[in-house]
Amino acid sequence: MHYTEGMLKEGALKDKTIVITGGGTGLGKSMSKYFLQLGANVVITSRKQEILEKTADELMKETSGQVLALACDIRNYLEVEKMLAAGVAKFGKVDVLINNAAGNFISPTERLSLRAFDTIVDIVLKGSYNCTLAFGKHWIKEQQKNNAILSIVTTYAWTGSAYVVPSACAKAGVLALTRSLAVEWAKYGIRSNAIAPGPFPTKGAWDRLVPGEFREKFNLEKQVPLRRVGEHQELCNLAAYLISDYSAYVNGEVVTIDGGEWLQGAGEFNMFEEVTQPQWDVIEKMVRKAKSE
Repeated sequence: MHYTEGMLKEGALKDKTIVITGGGTGLGKSMSKYFLQLGANVVITSRKQEILEKTADELMKETSGQVLALACDIRNYLEVEKMLAAGVAKFGKVDVLINNAAGNFISPTERLSLRAFDTIVDIVLKGSYNCTLAFGKHWIKEQQKNNAILSIVTTYAWTGSAYVVPSACAKAGVLALTRSLAVEWAKYGIRSNAIAPGPFPTKGAWDRLVPGEFREKFNLEKQVPLRRVGEHQELCNLAAYLISDYSAYVNGEVVTIDGGEWLQGAGEFNMFEEVTQPQWDVIEKMVRKAKSE
């Protein structure tokens, strides 16, 4: 066995329907693929229907599983309710919510507009509690048991981190939501857990976080005691375990998977302290270009 291989046995997620926000790209797409391989039905959602449909077609061809692609702005609670209803209509029920959608970019906080701050907090925190509330209410009303909520947070949710302050604030809120509902909703058969990943590079996210020449200057592998970044399958294995029946006694936990990074240096982006003001001007131009592509 190798850490780039799937961990759970065939059929481990059979008959489960899993909704993944931000499921069309990056880690969301990787998790979707593995869940399908384990026998689950998957609903992927984000704001861009074209990307979702392309991903759904690709995943169904690769796995022969069933994928429903639904455009949804999770910042809008009514859209979340419609997305949930469509998933139930298609598959008869939903069993698992993965709060994966995120937004983030590097910037000195004093350079941020209020709108920029709001954008990150609305996607990460408001989007997560909109989905969590809608799904929780549905499960409780239907008296449906054996459900799971899994949220993707970060290690700086508890350490904080310079230059990603909106994300740090929002992720800390998601972590508090996770731990609070693990106690309050356990009686309804709803488990609530989180994963705090270290560096698992994806093109879109890391173009905004460590753009251009700064990728060499701030080598992410050097921040990790294991001296490598994470492989997507490693995170997928952990996620699959935490939403499966194998983890039925795991509740209210946040599992760090970062190769020891946060212990080596708390605050994932504190190294940007070395960046000069002119360099920040260059970074902003590169980030804007990456966002527009």
